[in-house]
Amino acid sequence: MNKKRILIAAGLGFAQLTLSQSATAQDSLKLKDVVISATKNNQKQSQTGKVVSIISRETLDRSHGKSLPELISEQAGIIVAGSSSNPGQNKSVFFRGAGSAYAVVLIDGIVQNDPSGNGGAFDLRLFSIDQIDHIEILRGGQSTIYGSDAIGGVINIITKKGGPKGNTIYGVASAGSYETYKGTIGLNGAVDGFSYNINYTHNKTDGISEAANPVGNTAVFDKDGFKSDGVNANFGIQLDKHFSVNPFVRYFHGNYNFDGGSFTDAANYSILKNVAAGTNAKYEFNTGKVTLNYSYESTLNDSRTSFPSVGQGKISLIDLFYNQKLGSKLDLLVGIDNRVMKLTSGVNRPETNIFAAYGSLFLHDLSVFNLEVGGRYNKHEQYGENYTYTISPSINIIKEVKLFGTISTAFKIPTLSMLFGQFGANLALKPEKSQNYEAGVNFNFADEKFTLRVAGFKRDLTDAIIYAYPAGYINQISQKTKGFEVEPAVKIGVFNINGYYAYVEGNEFNFVDNAIADYLFRRPKHTFGLTAGVQATENLYVSANYRYFGNRTDGNFSTYQVETLPAYKLLNAYAEYALAKKRVKIFFDAKNILNEKYTEIIGYNSLGFNFNTGVSFNIR
Repeated sequence: MNKKRILIAAGLGFAQLTLSQSATAQDSLKLKDVVISATKNNQKQSQTGKVVSIISRETLDRSHGKSLPELISEQAGIIVAGSSSNPGQNKSVFFRGAGSAYAVVLIDGIVQNDPSGNGGAFDLRLFSIDQIDHIEILRGGQSTIYGSDAIGGVINIITKKGGPKGNTIYGVASAGSYETYKGTIGLNGAVDGFSYNINYTHNKTDGISEAANPVGNTAVFDKDGFKSDGVNANFGIQLDKHFSVNPFVRYFHGNYNFDGGSFTDAANYSILKNVAAGTNAKYEFNTGKVTLNYSYESTLNDSRTSFPSVGQGKISLIDLFYNQKLGSKLDLLVGIDNRVMKLTSGVNRPETNIFAAYGSLFLHDLSVFNLEVGGRYNKHEQYGENYTYTISPSINIIKEVKLFGTISTAFKIPTLSMLFGQFGANLALKPEKSQNYEAGVNFNFADEKFTLRVAGFKRDLTDAIIYAYPAGYINQISQKTKGFEVEPAVKIGVFNINGYYAYVEGNEFNFVDNAIADYLFRRPKHTFGLTAGVQATENLYVSANYRYFGNRTDGNFSTYQVETLPAYKLLNAYAEYALAKKRVKIFFDAKNILNEKYTEIIGYNSLGFNFNTGVSFNIR
């Protein structure tokens, strides 16, 4: 990076840091009346005691230069390991210190899962920013509504839907560092009783070497790039004023180069395929509605190494629930949920099933008081039965101050690999269980020009599943995590500033010590973020984002030692200019403009200064 480019980038970042924006952890401004669909009761934010963040359509439209893992990593209390490493590298989501398998991803309210993986987590690389309308994030245990894995939190991705009557063509074309190219083209529209949205995204990069070069090694490591293609299509059919059917289909294909592990170059590659199809159907009447969600998903991960392996899993899900208003202050939710998970690769090709019945009562706007009380019954084909519950009150002391809290339980079922796999399988495994506590206060002044949310949490996990060599998978005793988050936001005229500070500490089992240790791998105790931006003119918008990650531990699997990694900071900047009555926007997104040198994961490279620039358009 030459001196002139450093001065330009640093100057841009410094100038923009004095400004402000809303493309950050959440659009927390003017959100009290935003309806949260992830609660399955379409609650307003002002009516729920849960900690909810919204990444708005406006924020997503200003994030075309980012990947979904990069955007999620800007949220308070969420660490996405690998988000600033080689773009094709696997990404792990850590919610409030919870492990990477303890977060649930929904797409349009439907649970996503990958039975072929050892943790079962949905791969965030499968979705492009350009295909998303907005994102809802619920922190804390959500198993009463969404079942297994919802221990740390839930990410609900709401896809773009059919537009207004007529047809709209939209798209994004961009290029950037490391020979990176991305293009999206989409078409949506509506006629009487029918709407549609179809889009296609192609993404390609040469990347950098995934593995870091060991000190003293003179060999040049090759680059580990990827290319991917994704199609997302959904349709809305209004059969009459009460009944609608909304089918969808998604396809993703990616080819990823990867290395042989930490500090180890290799010419490995994997082919990742994901196919999903299903429907959402609703029947609405005066005081309630019936909703049916059905989805079928198949994931294939074909890994080509010196020891090739193929993992393929399928899941079919039926979720049927009923909402009923019991007067103006009380709502009822009841539902049933059935999931069938299969491994279609390997010798045994095992299968399991989990059935659930759940219900919640929502008492809202009773003077200053709101309350959600719910429970869930689960019956698993192998381990039998378990239960969860949620109690979530909130009190609006005055218009500007709300107290909230939640006591809940959550769980994670053993994966098919843990129950039936070739290495250390154990059919006697019990589900992992957590007891969750959360409390906080939300301040809102001057018609939401100044907001502040402070939330503390504590989570006790029992029967956590570990791999104990040579016995295999077993349930261990407990893991504990606690912390808090502070999220201020200011909006004055054309200026916005959003920030967060998050603290987390806890213990967990790790494979270096082969014991429970009093630290969390790759999750710093202290993180801080500030995003600032301004609508400088009617057509020009600029912003800057600063994030700080404190010291954290990681395992060096070359030396089998636990190491402490030093803190690091990232300064990013963004600018866009609108043309043609704002139907065309030219954007420039610069990341790590200070060219910070740091280690995100031991043995793997992180990105230096990089940028992405392009154009987005929306034509009717």
